Formats: sequence, structure tokens, C-alpha cells
Amino acid sequence: LAAVKQVEIDDQIQLDDEGVMDVLIKQAKQHRESIADFEKGGRAEMVAEEQHVLAIIEEYLPKQASEDEIRALAAAKIAELGVTNPKGMGQVMSAMMVDLKGQADGKVVSQIVRELLLNQ
Repeated sequence: LAAVKQVEIDDQIQLDDEGVMDVLIKQAKQHRESIADFEKGGRAEMVAEEQHVLAIIEEYLPKQASEDEIRALAAAKIAELGVTNPKGMGQVMSAMMVDLKGQADGKVVSQIVRELLLNQ
């Protein structure tokens, strides 16, 4: 992928598997955002093109966690860390994103963690 080569050239490094994964995660996020923007603008042909590219990128990423899986992990992390209010959200998010690296969008994880902390 061109994005991987570009990072290697810009940073003058050889990316390892984790580095490639980080680039792919960023690319997938950018394509998801583009899809949302094109849908708002009524650009169906661009939506289809972005979805096609995203599908190819996702073949190289780990399976995405479902909302139920994220919710279960979040509840376990909140209990494990003893967080009782939204002020501890950063601590929970840090732990969650380590476990879910490449498997979930941070926005989705954040929404679920916030919801669980507010409803305690």
C-alpha cells in the first residue's frame, strides 16, 4: 500500500508489523470518515469507491469487535480498575485501547465507556 511506503520514506524507517497495522488503522479510519462525508453530500459513486477501498484494507486488519464485546470488556475494565465515575474515563480508555488495538474505533469505545460510567 502506498500509505505504508509513504510513512517509511517520510520517517526513513522500515515499518514492522505493528507499524504497518497502525498505518492501516489510520487509513481505515480516514476511509470511514470519507464515507460518512460522501453520504451526507449525496455522492453515492464516491461512497461505493471508498467502501471498496475500505473492504480491501479491512482484510488486513484484525476482526472488528462487536458493540456487545466492547461493552463486556468495558464493564470488566471498569470493575478491574475500580473506576466509579466519569473522571476515571481516561484510565479506562487507556486500558481498553491496549486490548482492542485495531479491533475497534476509539469513538465507539469512548461512547460505550462514557455510557457505562454515567449509568453506574
